[in-house]
Amino acid sequence: MNKIRILVFLLCLSPTLFAQQTGENQVGAWYMYFGQNRIAEKLSIHSELQGRFYNLDNFNQLLARVGLNYHINKEAMLTAGYAYIPTESFEKGSNLKSSIEHRIWEQFILKNNVGRVFFEHRYRLEQRWIENNSNNSKYLNRARYRLMLTIPLNHETKEDKTVYLGIYDEIFLNLTSQPFDQNRLYFALGYKFNKTVDIQAGYLKHHYSGLGYDRLQFALFFNPDLRKKE
Repeated sequence: MNKIRILVFLLCLSPTLFAQQTGENQVGAWYMYFGQNRIAEKLSIHSELQGRFYNLDNFNQLLARVGLNYHINKEAMLTAGYAYIPTESFEKGSNLKSSIEHRIWEQFILKNNVGRVFFEHRYRLEQRWIENNSNNSKYLNRARYRLMLTIPLNHETKEDKTVYLGIYDEIFLNLTSQPFDQNRLYFALGYKFNKTVDIQAGYLKHHYSGLGYDRLQFALFFNPDLRKKE
């Protein structure tokens, strides 16, 4: 229990520490919805909508993503889908450039646990078509790897009415001669109401284009089973 208290303390302390390291004073926010809706024994639909703000006032990006999941078993899943991403950039030196991205993506998720610590490995490939407001377009391929840890705090597993700690780190690599794109480090507290509804509030340290950004994140997970009941 003492280890859990230390992790929660670090979660509360980390935004201040990271802000001091980078000197970045803008604290933004990401508001997120995720859905995984079962439509057959092996199939489900992934839906996702995110509104991202550079600070608490200025819109930065909308991300709408859909996909089809194939559940190999309880520990493994394949997904392929499409994302639409309009961006209004507020990065330093960007001159407020805007862009629209169309993205095809594929991923593989593998899960395991060690005691009450649950691990999720997510491997993702992306094919990206990006056009900015100067009518310039480019095509990029990108690979991503995310390691997420979920630690239930008041139960042994993430069952109904569970408070939990979520931690992940994700690295983004362009398939070019200069591969590093960005890195995201995330800490959150979550509450699982039941098998359908889950919420999280957390902090993201986002390293991108040589800068560090502090982002608050608020997420709703809504996963109703859409299969017809017998």
